[in-house]
Amino acid sequence: MHVLLLVATALFAGLLMTRLFVKFHLPDVTAYLVTGVLIGPCVLGRLGIDGLGFVSFEEVESLSLINDVALGFIAFAIGHEFRLSALKQTGKQATIIGILQAVITTVLVDISLIGLHFLMPDLLTLPAAIVLGAIAAATAPAATLMVVRQYKAKGPVTDVLLPVVALDDAVGLVIFAISFGISEAMRDGTAHILSLIVEPLGEVALSLLLGAAVGFGLTFLERFFHSHRNRNALIVGSVILTVALSQLEFEIGSFTFGFSSLLVCMMLGTVFCNFCPLSEDLMLQADRWSGPALTLFFVLSGAELQFGVFADSAVILVGVVYVLTRSAGKYFGARWSSDLARSPENVRKYLGITLLPQAGVALGMCATAARAMGADGILIRNITLFAVLVYELLGPCLTKLALTKAGDIQKISPEIQNRREKRLEEITKPVPPAFDK
Repeated sequence: MHVLLLVATALFAGLLMTRLFVKFHLPDVTAYLVTGVLIGPCVLGRLGIDGLGFVSFEEVESLSLINDVALGFIAFAIGHEFRLSALKQTGKQATIIGILQAVITTVLVDISLIGLHFLMPDLLTLPAAIVLGAIAAATAPAATLMVVRQYKAKGPVTDVLLPVVALDDAVGLVIFAISFGISEAMRDGTAHILSLIVEPLGEVALSLLLGAAVGFGLTFLERFFHSHRNRNALIVGSVILTVALSQLEFEIGSFTFGFSSLLVCMMLGTVFCNFCPLSEDLMLQADRWSGPALTLFFVLSGAELQFGVFADSAVILVGVVYVLTRSAGKYFGARWSSDLARSPENVRKYLGITLLPQAGVALGMCATAARAMGADGILIRNITLFAVLVYELLGPCLTKLALTKAGDIQKISPEIQNRREKRLEEITKPVPPAFDK
């Protein structure tokens, strides 16, 4: 009962908050995140009233299964953007931009934080600076996709954005694995060069293979079902199965291999959309089912944000440097790489702004560092939490602004706006009291 009450509270609070935020023309994602903050352990949860909010971060963590499944659907939807017909136009651009902007961001953050280390060696160690540079490469696909869907964004920037976000996570995983290995070698004096290369590349390759296998299985089974209800259940089951399988780890000799659930589900969506003739219609059905899960995902993400990081001046100082240099890296990295790819002018000007949101993948990386790097790992985690707090609250608004400036989000015509306002007035108009004749 307690868990169900928390889920219901999160859903209703998030939905009601969107009605307030729509008056300020802010994205629903921002409303969900702010809702999570308000009902989280840092605000209403401090009152200790069960059902009113999350009284502890352990309660938020207890619903992590919802986050895993929702993130799987987000990745599945992004994978659906990798249609071969569309990639013939944007594939080269997306590949060049996706790789180069991630590398440029890591280099800029590394340079700034390593410089800060030499200026203030007691504040930040060299291994911590290198790991933070790698974490900076990751971009959150969830917030970006939700903004694109809510405002039905369509245009040259959106066409490049979604493939870039998907590729960004694969590149970020490889960069993090290499940087994390280098930092560990600096701390304990040993270097496992072979594992630095084999394990991250193996994780990417295995994730793509697993996603492709489940994708072909889904495409094969789909032909045996003829109703939307059964096909929808098949898609939902396939995504949940993929998320479950991606939690597996196994060892081969001295190497430990795992899977990235994001990459696995993206590959599932890519194979499905390219080999199933009815994929477009079936994806719309799956989107309707996954809507409440995505709402919960963002509300829980807001509840996970910890304001305690503001109590440490070291975290604030390093966090500000990290946020500013990462933002510059994403913007100029996207600008320079899109120049190299000969992208349209709107892509060059606005794509970098849409790549600022950061959450799930970065939090996974900092959790790995926190477990293995002792005090350095705790500092990395707190700095990443600080950055996620900033990016998650501001990122969706900046993404909407950039896509609007680029012309990918069209303003509602005055005629449609007037009709909506009249309809809203009719709904909210008070009903006159009834009198007996």
